[in-house]
Amino acid sequence: MHTVAVLTFPGVVAFDLSVPCQVFSAAYAPGGAPLYRVKVCGSDDVAATAADTTCFQLRPGHPLGDAASADTVVVPGLAHDAPPVAPEVLEVLRTAAERGARIVSICTGAFVLAAAGLLDGRRATTHWRVAEELSHSYPQVEVDAGVLYVDAGQILTSAGVAAGLDLCMHIVLTDHGPAVAADVARGVVMAPKREGGQAQFIRRPLPVLNDADLQPTLRWMREELHFPLTLAGIARHANTSVRSLNRRFRAQTGTTPLRWLLHARVDRARELLETTNLPVERVAERCGFGSSATFRHRFAQHVGVSPSAYRAAFRLWEEV
Repeated sequence: MHTVAVLTFPGVVAFDLSVPCQVFSAAYAPGGAPLYRVKVCGSDDVAATAADTTCFQLRPGHPLGDAASADTVVVPGLAHDAPPVAPEVLEVLRTAAERGARIVSICTGAFVLAAAGLLDGRRATTHWRVAEELSHSYPQVEVDAGVLYVDAGQILTSAGVAAGLDLCMHIVLTDHGPAVAADVARGVVMAPKREGGQAQFIRRPLPVLNDADLQPTLRWMREELHFPLTLAGIARHANTSVRSLNRRFRAQTGTTPLRWLLHARVDRARELLETTNLPVERVAERCGFGSSATFRHRFAQHVGVSPSAYRAAFRLWEEV
């Protein structure tokens, strides 16, 4: 039977730890035999966390060394203020990887894999809030913050929190096919595969430039974004040339006027999809996209899902 070792360490995220235990323990062959043996492995009793807050003490059922011989080793996330994982945890991971075990991280567990050197030269993901930190701390890792998970063969990483469910379901599907995966999905009450990536959850606020000379123009662009604004028109409002406008925009916002405008339009569209029942065509019109086809294309390109799928997942209003 395939053995899955889930590691514990001080500051481990309780949700991340429980997800692989739940998913893999729920996988059964058609005849009813369990397909995975799940072991929670660690050296000592540890504090388990939720949202960086200690919520209970956890006593692992198996010693840390058992993970070195497992077929799959899962590293849950850890609280932001957790101490660095012990060297013996990194050594167990390296030993398991050298032996050919599948190594999986959930959320910020990617930092542990990176510290063990297992992500060098690989594409990986983590929670979008700390993706830049992972990239800065381990520049040899190709960090992709827009996806729910990355399957890089032997090494697999997931985005934040609930994305661990998506990755564990992907592993069951890969190991045992759609019928077993669908049965597990029904048991844990989730879709076997979620649409889109992590981008749909990321809200990047537009720059706030308190004393910048472009502030009046940015405010005007927000107020007038339902109109077909042009680069020349924006330059006229800023009382400058197009060339100078581009230069000042890059210096003060880090992007171009038209990219800033697209960001603002998508952000307004998100708000309308979440809080109103306006048809997609009216949302497109109010946000200045010109046509619903252009809106659908740009929104999906920017957010990772269609406007309709985004509304279904995030709407804050109730139909009557």
